[in-house]
Amino acid sequence: MSSAPQGSIRLFRFAGIDLFLHWSWFLVAAYEIQSRNGRYSSLAYTVAEYLALFLIVMLHEFGHALACRQVGGRANRIVLWPLGGVAYVDPPPRPGATLWSIAAGPLVNVALLPFLGAAFFLSRWLGWAVSMPDLYTLVKWILIIDVGLLAFNLLPIYPLDGGQIFRSLLWFVMGRARSLMVATIFGFLGVAGFIVLAFWIHSVWYGAIAVFMLMNCWGGLKHARALLRFAKLPRREGWACPSCHTAPPLGDLWTCGQCGQPFDFFQAPAVCPHCAVHFSASRCLDCGELHPLGEWSVSGRSQELEVRS
Repeated sequence: MSSAPQGSIRLFRFAGIDLFLHWSWFLVAAYEIQSRNGRYSSLAYTVAEYLALFLIVMLHEFGHALACRQVGGRANRIVLWPLGGVAYVDPPPRPGATLWSIAAGPLVNVALLPFLGAAFFLSRWLGWAVSMPDLYTLVKWILIIDVGLLAFNLLPIYPLDGGQIFRSLLWFVMGRARSLMVATIFGFLGVAGFIVLAFWIHSVWYGAIAVFMLMNCWGGLKHARALLRFAKLPRREGWACPSCHTAPPLGDLWTCGQCGQPFDFFQAPAVCPHCAVHFSASRCLDCGELHPLGEWSVSGRSQELEVRS
């Protein structure tokens, strides 16, 4: 079970994924419910609309997490907070796996559209706009919420889903590091646009979103630079990953699962120089795939190698 992030409470666990809710969500929920109270004749419908928003965001984030686990990645925590949700996913470092892990979130919104759209048109056909205006308005706004979240998330601005999908597509042709670099540069342009929009319409929310995006773009840029430095490391001749056919880099870039010391897996090979533990498998630092040592052309004894992050 994953530990609760600071300021969050654990709601439940599903399919090995813990769902947390940040405490500030309650404050924002109270404000939003109060501001929308004039939309309905009863407060109950206002609460129902906000709970529908909560449910749609939650399903969106579970889409990310479950897709990541489907491709062999790690995803065990989702945090919902006032600006949306965050699924902590760690897919294998392959463009296809990353693309599916990111695209699955918006696809949940797409999957909801036929049902919500059918409910809206049925409510119109039944005349709810006159006979049950509150229920009709609720159905209409739930559809608007789903469409709005889908459109917002598909903006090609890092770190939004659209920006990460854009990065994943670039990854196929530009590589891992350069694709992230390009995506974060576009992200900074998007941040500038959100800042201008926030001042133009005097919106605190758009300003908060801009700050969140700026922090993620800065982190993405630093990660891209680290990946570029890694890509320029000298490579060991005579070895190649069976999956991506890339030669492993030279240096103490692996960590021994027994003593925790860094070492060069292929220098011994497959033996930790600090504690003499033998390993039978190595994880490629480029594509993330784990292969028995024999597939790297050398045999050894059995123990999985942990990669130093």
